[in-house]
Amino acid sequence: MRDLDDQSPQSKVTLGDLCDLVTVQVAPEDVPGAVYIGLEHVPSGRLRTTAHGAASDVSSAKTAFESGDVLLSKLRPYLDKAVLADADGICTTELLVLRAKPGVDPRFLVTVVHRPDFVRHAMAGVTGAQHPRTSWHHVSRFELPRVPHAEQLKIARFLWLLHDLLEATARALGLARRLKRDAVPLLFARGLDDGEPTVTSLGLTPARWRVARLGAVSKIGNGSTPKKSVPEYWDGGTFPWLTSAKVYDREIDQADQFVTDEALDRCHLPIVSPGAVLMAITGQGKTLGNVAVLEMEATVSQHVAYIQPADESVNPYFLRAYLETRYEHLRQVGSGGGSTKGAITCGYLRELQVPLPDVAVQRDVVRVTDALDFAITVHERKLRLLERLLQALLTDLTNDGAARLQPFADPYDGITGTVEAAS
Repeated sequence: MRDLDDQSPQSKVTLGDLCDLVTVQVAPEDVPGAVYIGLEHVPSGRLRTTAHGAASDVSSAKTAFESGDVLLSKLRPYLDKAVLADADGICTTELLVLRAKPGVDPRFLVTVVHRPDFVRHAMAGVTGAQHPRTSWHHVSRFELPRVPHAEQLKIARFLWLLHDLLEATARALGLARRLKRDAVPLLFARGLDDGEPTVTSLGLTPARWRVARLGAVSKIGNGSTPKKSVPEYWDGGTFPWLTSAKVYDREIDQADQFVTDEALDRCHLPIVSPGAVLMAITGQGKTLGNVAVLEMEATVSQHVAYIQPADESVNPYFLRAYLETRYEHLRQVGSGGGSTKGAITCGYLRELQVPLPDVAVQRDVVRVTDALDFAITVHERKLRLLERLLQALLTDLTNDGAARLQPFADPYDGITGTVEAAS
């Protein structure tokens, strides 16, 4: 093994210098009560597992591991999966079990195999057509700068605190999403202060709210797709044309594709005004049934229905919030419950009944749903930022050492406090 505390300025080590491969195979019945870790228990881009199975759940021999070992996926496309074991157990043979050598901190070791350049290195060694996987022989040759043990401890502590903050943010995001999922249907069933709920065709509805047929309070239709083979429809186009993928934006104020005035005229494309609610009415994935509010003038494809309120008695953001609570029902309709398999028809939407309180009450409901959406958005943005920061620092710190942390008097206290508060 190379001396990890060698002070040579440009010294390098390999992954094989940092750890050994463990290949001990045991039968599940020989380790009663032990935990079992499969690929399904190892989250991508995380340093620890949040779930595990039991050894009794599996029947064939597996690789034994100890607390402090690093479990690294060798199967493509899961090469970004690696966790630090916090208990003894057994794992699938699709995970390489790496044991840190003396002088190597295991928490530092798991950050090394999460480096983006390590993942690329592992990918370059993938072989096999049916079950492509990398190998210990290949990944063990990955090179990185030598990091003395004292610096490993500092780097590992910093990166793990950042990772714990990321995980706390992910939990907060999950809670915010569950709060919205559970609270908004109750909001439409009981209102804010609208008296005792009553039973209507929609189920429980606040007593002062009326139920209206969607086609009676709005204009409903869908668009079309001008032929891509006709350049006059697309070349130099300036009028926004939207596909069903845009409904993920929830508020649409810009377009990715544009059509010409000739396309609008000859293809009979509808001109949809701001304030319409757009719904994806086809799709096999998660797109079908999603809704968004249009905040600009645009036209749409045949895969998008527009619901244009007839007047100001219908708040489009209120309507979007209600239709979001009907997402699963709408997907069932589009998957075969409606008149056309694989689609929600405009005819069905015209007959769809929706709750409709006074405009002032609609605005109050929107304030509540906006607050829930804002909390979700904040956590989503924070999570994306932390994920990008962790990915950048995984390479930056393990390359240049703890010297990167020296500008801070104590780089850990602030993060520690934040993590504890978020948890």
